[in-house]
Amino acid sequence: MSTLTTSRANASATTSSRPVRRPVHRSWKHLVQPVVALTAVVTLLGVPFYLVIITAGKSQEEAFDPNLVPPTNWQLFENFGQVFTQGNMAPAFFGSLLIMVPAVVGVLLLGAMASWVLARRSSRVMAIVYALAISGIVLPPAVVTVVLLLRQIGLAGTAVGMIGVYMGMYLSTVIFFVTGFVRTIPVELEEAARVDGVGPFGVFFRIIFPLLGPTLATATILICLYIWNDVFYALFVVGGRLDTLPLNLYEVASAGLYLQNWHLIFAYIILMSLPLLITFVVMQRKIISGITSGAVK
Repeated sequence: MSTLTTSRANASATTSSRPVRRPVHRSWKHLVQPVVALTAVVTLLGVPFYLVIITAGKSQEEAFDPNLVPPTNWQLFENFGQVFTQGNMAPAFFGSLLIMVPAVVGVLLLGAMASWVLARRSSRVMAIVYALAISGIVLPPAVVTVVLLLRQIGLAGTAVGMIGVYMGMYLSTVIFFVTGFVRTIPVELEEAARVDGVGPFGVFFRIIFPLLGPTLATATILICLYIWNDVFYALFVVGGRLDTLPLNLYEVASAGLYLQNWHLIFAYIILMSLPLLITFVVMQRKIISGITSGAVK
């Protein structure tokens, strides 16, 4: 008994004499990567934003040569008022809405329906159709051919023609986003609805479409960004017949109203970007969940 007690005492003494391991602190080398990443983000994004804001708040003389020096006297809201009244932003704003809203709604609806069909069919023909459907992401549309086709069918220079062009351009983006997400939705949900006597349209609008909210939110903000800032295709299709915000900025700058008036140009850019910025802030949670949903499920 005494021998057992002695051995236990020796074991406990040996254990207590061992040095206690302390948590190893991360060296400075592990901090280099996040510091470099944050510095790059601030440089690439923060500096341009800062330049736009301070230039929009300057007077014409101070903004003649854009730089990073803050304005002597801020006149940001005065420049906003001058841009809004003299630049005819209100008609251009409603022109952009007239084209963007129907185009986004139409491409989301048609793209979601096509994605549902493509996701639930596993034949070789459907694989080829899917490859052709998403090929529009990497194949740019031929502008000359599009304009000539619109002239042949009488839609050149109309809002309907511009809406059709945008829907055709960005349908591939929606199909690419939504098809992968639909494949993660259990088929048993649709089968249970069919057992209850629900038709194909009912299954899509009652079961599938409500589950596509995060993914459609991501596609919405991307397509809105493309359409809202587009000047190239709008210039060839509806240029001179319907005003959008980018077209209006291009026209007034070319006409000399904003020539060398960088404070007004940057003020116009800020006002033009506000609707999309507000949309992103409101929908940011759904956008982030839509981007990561394919990896989580």
